[in-house]
Amino acid sequence: MKKKSTPQRIYFIGIGGIGVSALARYFLALGGTISGSDASQSTITQELEKEGVEVKIGHKTSNISPKIDLIIHSAVIPHDNPEIRKARKLSIPIKSYSEAVGELTRKYKTIAIAGSHGKSTTTALLSLILRNTRFDPTVIIGTKLREFASPRRSASSPRKSAHSRNFRKGRSDYLVLEADEYQKSFLHYSPIAAIITNIDREHLDIFKNLSEIKKIFLKFINNIRPGGILVVNKDDKNLFSLRYRIRKIAKKNNLKVIWHSVSISPRKVRVSPRILKIPGNHNLSNALAAYTLAKALGVNQKKIINSISRFRGAWRRMEYRGNLAIKYLVSNIKYKVSGSKHNKYKILNTKYKIPVYDDYAHHPTEIKATLLGLRQKYPKHRIICVFQPHQVQRLKSLFKEFVKSFDHADNLIFLDIYKVAGRDKLRKSNFDSLKLTETIKKRKFSPSVIYLKNQKNLPKILKNLLNSKSYILNPVVIVMMGAGDIYNLTKILLL
Repeated sequence: MKKKSTPQRIYFIGIGGIGVSALARYFLALGGTISGSDASQSTITQELEKEGVEVKIGHKTSNISPKIDLIIHSAVIPHDNPEIRKARKLSIPIKSYSEAVGELTRKYKTIAIAGSHGKSTTTALLSLILRNTRFDPTVIIGTKLREFASPRRSASSPRKSAHSRNFRKGRSDYLVLEADEYQKSFLHYSPIAAIITNIDREHLDIFKNLSEIKKIFLKFINNIRPGGILVVNKDDKNLFSLRYRIRKIAKKNNLKVIWHSVSISPRKVRVSPRILKIPGNHNLSNALAAYTLAKALGVNQKKIINSISRFRGAWRRMEYRGNLAIKYLVSNIKYKVSGSKHNKYKILNTKYKIPVYDDYAHHPTEIKATLLGLRQKYPKHRIICVFQPHQVQRLKSLFKEFVKSFDHADNLIFLDIYKVAGRDKLRKSNFDSLKLTETIKKRKFSPSVIYLKNQKNLPKILKNLLNSKSYILNPVVIVMMGAGDIYNLTKILLL
């Protein structure tokens, strides 16, 4: 019997994950028979089913057949998962997501984008810059882009069934990859070029402290192939503190290291808030990183700027979702306008628009950056931030930082913590959304904050807030924030 060079029947455990689903789409594009399971149904699993993937809800031994050639599992799937156990009994090869992607990085000329924050946006920008050039890369990214719409559908004029995707099949031997440090995943990768956006105290359920995180990033840099390119952010103090150690690795491996900075970028670099349509200095830095690497790869500057100027953002990265449904506003309540000579009253116009945004921010640094970006875009608006903390350990480890991260909001509504299956080991903790609410209330200068135990009451809370006198006379913007399932609530607000 002839041995298969590439497994054709691949089963993914945790297929609804943003990274795993992208890899599933990669093998599907190669003609493989793809199936998988997840703990619950989601928009991603539904999209995969439309593309021809068989998705089973729930992890069961009966899902695993001897006909499967390979099992690939998410990083959060435990070793005692019933499907993993069944695969072992049947002697089916098993690989983690990062191991499987690691093999791809050695087959392709891989460009990896790493960092504690901003990976997805930077990967998106670089991918869109390179897609219409000779590089024409395959892309695996941790968000969804409308530009990567379903096959045979145009992003500019999509059909109703088209949906944004986290994968693109290119025609070249280049791969653009979002490289995550969680569980040291990116140490499996072997890129020819890389970007590091920043280094922060993140994934503290895996890493002991910032020092250990820095060491992991240095190991990642050491994995860049000899003669490769590294683009690094000079504005990030944690990253810049490693400059001498980076220089040492670069000398040993003959790497070309390019530091970029928003504050001292050359005049000829035309990446500016005017060009970039997504707000925030953090996004400006992300765009400059993508610009810098694309320029180092030889891409024409005009093409780079054109791609950056056309970018309208990624899924759940300061994503504008629409305007708040009119039923949450009133049109028949009169409020006296102060300072009016004629003692007139202002009546709320039923056409008054309140933009609603979705954002993935779940770390204090990300929260600050997102709210500051919204404040820059909407300087005269009152900002209502609805936040769902993500993972108990993160809230506990960074509690002081969380307390100070919402200062650019006017009103906060905290939902209960989204507990991550396979990661939340702290089942009982004094650090929760209620404690965060109470602590922020004690600060001298702080936003008005509400703890909402029952998510179903969010529309009612928003309606009461927006119909109060302090809000009815002011423009408002709402941001739904968190890495959990809060985006499901956004849909309700738009109906």
